[in-house]
Amino acid sequence: MPRGQPCESIRGLSRQPNPRARYARRVEIEIVTLVVSPVRRYDGRPSDGPRPYDGRETADEAQVRAHKGLVGDRYFGTRHQFAAVTFLASESIDRLEGELGTGPFDPALARRNVVTRGLDVESLLHTTFTIDCGTGPISFRALTRANPCAFMNGAFADGSHQAMRGHAGIRTEPLNDGVLRVGPATLLDVVTLAPEELSRRQRAAAS
Repeated sequence: MPRGQPCESIRGLSRQPNPRARYARRVEIEIVTLVVSPVRRYDGRPSDGPRPYDGRETADEAQVRAHKGLVGDRYFGTRHQFAAVTFLASESIDRLEGELGTGPFDPALARRNVVTRGLDVESLLHTTFTIDCGTGPISFRALTRANPCAFMNGAFADGSHQAMRGHAGIRTEPLNDGVLRVGPATLLDVVTLAPEELSRRQRAAAS
């Protein structure tokens, strides 16, 4: 990673539709962690470590605002609305522990907003999907991966940056207001974006 480039910055856009995504209904999942942080701690040189912050960064509940993100989060209301809310499967951290032979690791250290269990997060790339935590459905559109960075080596263990490639989650744009809560949730719908719409939205996101 070039010196000074933030780990949590917006990365390049993939233009290939996801062949694994399909229409789905009512999959029971769990939200295990919500990270809502006002500061970008993984910024600058990984060798310097994360920026210090003494405030709380995890929450039991998060307010979602359409096209803006999670209220109180560092990416709320930025111009990168297509990447306002990030998702990560906790199974990716389980996989990392097995591959590196160490752990356990705290999934919150990956700095993704929503950590789930029982959901194939990577398969949601290039889709719209809806999640309901019992507070009403919230729809998200996923255009890009949340690529790992060298800070992962310090957050977890040496080798994590490489090992998490392709397994570090997705970036999404919330399409309506709502509330996310830690606990049981339901994945309601998954619809693959049409190639024309995907290409158009990726061009707009890159501009």
